[in-house]
Amino acid sequence: MASAPQQPQLPLFFNDLMPLNSNDHKNFRTRSLDSAPWLSKAHAIPLTVDEFVQSQRHFPIVFSSGDNPLPLALMGLNEGVNTFVDDAGKVTEQIYLPAYIRRYPFMLAKLSQDADELSLMFDPSSGAVGEFEDGERLFDDEGKPTDATNRVLEFCQHFEGAAQRTQAFLTELKDNGLLMAGEVAIQREGVEQPYIYRGFQMVDQEKLRELSDEKVLEWNKNGILMLIHAHIYSLELMRTIFARQTSQGKAPQPEAAA
Repeated sequence: MASAPQQPQLPLFFNDLMPLNSNDHKNFRTRSLDSAPWLSKAHAIPLTVDEFVQSQRHFPIVFSSGDNPLPLALMGLNEGVNTFVDDAGKVTEQIYLPAYIRRYPFMLAKLSQDADELSLMFDPSSGAVGEFEDGERLFDDEGKPTDATNRVLEFCQHFEGAAQRTQAFLTELKDNGLLMAGEVAIQREGVEQPYIYRGFQMVDQEKLRELSDEKVLEWNKNGILMLIHAHIYSLELMRTIFARQTSQGKAPQPEAAA
């Protein structure tokens, strides 16, 4: 259910990556889109720890399986199901949209594996960046970045900082053995067999209670304990998301839930 949502070479949502530069893209603009079809089938969205408190009001927060877990906000419980976005890619209600979504089609990345610095990249297939008549220019007549480009760059830089804090948080969880394989059973009225969801990780609350007083005090001071509690509280929304799927006619067969 919650394996890290990435393609083999490109991050989630990205079909291509191109470095933004004033020579090739001097006349390019960025514009807002009325819909995001690429989001309609995305059920698990990467999340940073900076967003846990806001996200836990709307989505279950889990961790992907594997040795390098990633926090995920579940907008649906099954592959291809997003209960907050219609088939046309329009968000159906007011919710917190994770920064990973709002960052697209831009991101910071290395131009090569041995590069020291990150460069601002974009997905040319997104429909949000190009030589349009409308939208905000990315470069002025002198080829210098405009305010629009600087805002995008600043947002991406903040995202990278949050990603580093997220990795530090995950290191603490792993070093203290707090992540365990998750499983949720949901019984639907009128269906004999329960829906079993696996394939994700969650905090082991028993091991959390066994932490030393010194570690609890440390995590209380640096905010880690608050993040763990946000994750734990958010798990109650698993059944809420399942109910949304059911009301939208998107509930799977019980044996297909895992």
